[in-house]
Amino acid sequence: MNLTRFLSTIFLLSSAALAAEPAQSRPNILFAIADDWGYGHASAYGCGWVETPGFDRVAKNGLLFQRAYTPNAKCAPSRAVIVTGRNSWQLKEAANHLCYFPAEYASFVEVLAGNGYEVGMTGKGWGPGEAKDAEGKPRQLTGKPYSKRRAQPLTSAINALDYAANFADFLAAAPEGKPWCFWYGATEPHRGYEYGSGVAKAGKKLDQIDRVPAYWPDNETIRNDMLDYALEVEHYDAHLLRILKMLEEKGLLENTLVVATSDHGMPFPRCKGQAYEDSNHVPLAMSWPVGMRAPGRVIEDYVSFIDLAPTFLEAAGVPWQGSGMSPTPGRSLVALFESEKSGQVDPTRNFVLIGKERHDTGRPHDEGYPIRGIHKDGMLYLHNYEPERWPGGNPETGYLNCDGGATKTWLLNARREEGQNEFWSLCFGKRPPEELYEVKYDGDCVTNLAEKKEFAEAKGRLKAEMEAKLRAQEDPRMNGQGAIFDHYPMTNGGFYDAYLKGEKPAAGWVNPTDFESQPVE
Repeated sequence: MNLTRFLSTIFLLSSAALAAEPAQSRPNILFAIADDWGYGHASAYGCGWVETPGFDRVAKNGLLFQRAYTPNAKCAPSRAVIVTGRNSWQLKEAANHLCYFPAEYASFVEVLAGNGYEVGMTGKGWGPGEAKDAEGKPRQLTGKPYSKRRAQPLTSAINALDYAANFADFLAAAPEGKPWCFWYGATEPHRGYEYGSGVAKAGKKLDQIDRVPAYWPDNETIRNDMLDYALEVEHYDAHLLRILKMLEEKGLLENTLVVATSDHGMPFPRCKGQAYEDSNHVPLAMSWPVGMRAPGRVIEDYVSFIDLAPTFLEAAGVPWQGSGMSPTPGRSLVALFESEKSGQVDPTRNFVLIGKERHDTGRPHDEGYPIRGIHKDGMLYLHNYEPERWPGGNPETGYLNCDGGATKTWLLNARREEGQNEFWSLCFGKRPPEELYEVKYDGDCVTNLAEKKEFAEAKGRLKAEMEAKLRAQEDPRMNGQGAIFDHYPMTNGGFYDAYLKGEKPAAGWVNPTDFESQPVE
């Protein structure tokens, strides 16, 4: 049975089963996801150069998570994990960026729609890529789009969509008394930025930044770039705050499960698209006044995006088994809602798995840069399966797995002017097969401990546990079939081969100066 027919069957069965249950007892769900917003960059986390009153309100009225991670630090694969509850290596084509989403995997939004929920979205949902059902019809993985309302943004680089006003349109159209699920997907703080706007238009100052990560130089260019990013984070947050106030005014906030997060780390070198602490670690706050005890708690448990879909279905009273969702290794977070503890609540939530396959095209034959890793006990172990490849994409085609921007340009120019340097090597250079970091002491992940004798036991233990869990999840990398991910078609593949033939395919997410005219090695 194809997915469309299956979901139709589920809708008929579940509608009858839920008819006797009062609609208002089932929570509304607001999922507010920023695009490329890194962990810690919120005033709720103590950041002094990004003001986020909307996110802070969610945290104050609910839970603030200190160890939330996406398994894959790129837009489409991260969002595929969110909607399915499966790790990216369990999602076939959807492990990759710019993919054709497999028709066999349902999204939690589709399942909620088949179980009595009104569903809608604004901005960015799943993607970039193409999602169709088994009959070739387009799917709405994150709900019906609402995009009519627009407003003049603060900078020319910010999306003109008025996210909050579009949410208001959704609320006005939603049947009274029917529970709803809305996906608010800002396109901020995704690049590009209007350089200097953080200072010129948001009134920020360079010395507000308490520290620049150790993998970049500390100079005016990088600090300006960081403040421009901060301005766009605040744009996402301003719309979140407007939505929260709207819900409060309508008396809907008490029974709305609000989740505020991002798909992965900031769009800067060594962050987005890689697998370090600043790549996969994401901000996360949740509130649900009638469904959470002891609001204002800070949670230290390791949680993963695979846990979100199970959480939404449990909160909505939809059993996973028989829902149309594929099996998940994720675990609902509802037990954390019902606890009154802070810190480490569930001792079994003591690790997360991460990894990646192919992101942006930019290597011969559209090859990826496969990684698997595990975060546990304040440490990060990474295995790079093809270390002879360039982790950020080939230099001659612009390092396409790193968005163009002021920081990237500075780093590339510094290498051209000075030769190899530490910052370029950390952000773009080739890597050893194994990496090990003490994240609790080295959050920037710049001191690789993998070859140090005193860490041999820890490395071996983490690697063995990671591989055992990946084998249990039937990861193709664990049985020698990992090359399959390189062979899945891309929606815009072939860039590298076309470029080297003298063609000029579009690569609008990087700058023309990112392309190296001379060999790097």
